Amino acid sequence: MSDTVVFGVDFTSAPRAAKPIRVAGGQRHAAVVRLNGLVALYSLEDFSGWLARPGPWVAGFDLPFGLPRELVETLGWPMDYAALMAHYSALSREDIRDRFAAFCAARPAGGKFAHRACDGPAGASPSMKWVNPPVAWMLHAGVPRLIAAGVHLSGHLAGDASRVALEAYPGLLARELVGRRSYKSDTKAAQTPERLIARKDIVDALEQGRTRLGLRLKLSHAQRDELVADASGDSLDAVLAMLQAAWAAAQPRHGWPEGVDPLEGWIASA
Repeated sequence: MSDTVVFGVDFTSAPRAAKPIRVAGGQRHAAVVRLNGLVALYSLEDFSGWLARPGPWVAGFDLPFGLPRELVETLGWPMDYAALMAHYSALSREDIRDRFAAFCAARPAGGKFAHRACDGPAGASPSMKWVNPPVAWMLHAGVPRLIAAGVHLSGHLAGDASRVALEAYPGLLARELVGRRSYKSDTKAAQTPERLIARKDIVDALEQGRTRLGLRLKLSHAQRDELVADASGDSLDAVLAMLQAAWAAAQPRHGWPEGVDPLEGWIASA
């Protein structure tokens, strides 16, 4: 079995020195995924440059690739994926927020947001949320750059088949290992010993292969220390996304179940 080059990307829509986009790179051989290293991208231009790297590779990106069909239909937006993303990327964040807020305001309490079919199984936030977390901005900043780079958006849009981009969600894999225990925070005061222990428990479980993905993470001592020490959790999230991509790389249709709506998409391993 030949090695598969895999990446995991912990994305932010506003990368900067204090909060870059984190990329974990590695190789899958049989049931082992070796972490080769972590890099930081400090701007969206750096992200676009990184996407241009030649294949073959499969990468998991921690950002939503699609919008709920119910939302798209209600707003009267294009029903073709490429046309929808072109329309969405042309709107300002203020315009998107106003339209999404109006959509929510017209709906009953407890059901304000529209959801994708994958949100429930993955435990993910609705891709139309613009605060806590602002995943709508992540889609707005990330997906148009993926399309511009010509990568293959599996299930959504054909592109360079040697560079495959998949939607990942690190929280899905983390919850399998530590339940609802929090393992990260960007706030210094919340970077507690309990969260550090949770990160250590996640790393230990990944190294031992104790997940339903059937993969074992191979790390150096320095890499293990780095993942546990990063209290923001961004480095660990990038590695979790890399493992989801490594799993999906060996699955039919990259792990998409039959009948997934291409407007909405699917989260790897959900």
